[in-house]
Amino acid sequence: QVQLVESGGGLVQPGGSLRLSCLGSGFTFSSSPMNWYRQAPGKERELVATIFSTGTITNYADSVKGRFTISRDNAKNTVYLQMNSLKPEDTAVYYCHRRWFESHYWGQGTQVTVSS
Repeated sequence: QVQLVESGGGLVQPGGSLRLSCLGSGFTFSSSPMNWYRQAPGKERELVATIFSTGTITNYADSVKGRFTISRDNAKNTVYLQMNSLKPEDTAVYYCHRRWFESHYWGQGTQVTVSS
């Protein structure tokens, strides 16, 4: 079955950096576009970044452009989210996501807290 396992969250000061990882299994990772979403307390889940299968095409939410970078290593079945210049408003649970036709697959989420 499809599994997505995130890691790398934690507590960081404003201006700091974190790198999230998501290991995928149970599907052909190299053929699948991958996404990172986040959900802050009391807010709806929002799409943060998308990377297409070859890694050459990426898209970002306006709120993270220039600060976050999504990448992937298809040999390791892993997608990454490098987050720099973090702000308190980036505090959220971050989820790895894969959509395959009408099916949606989510990881368990990893907490990112930006606070001094």
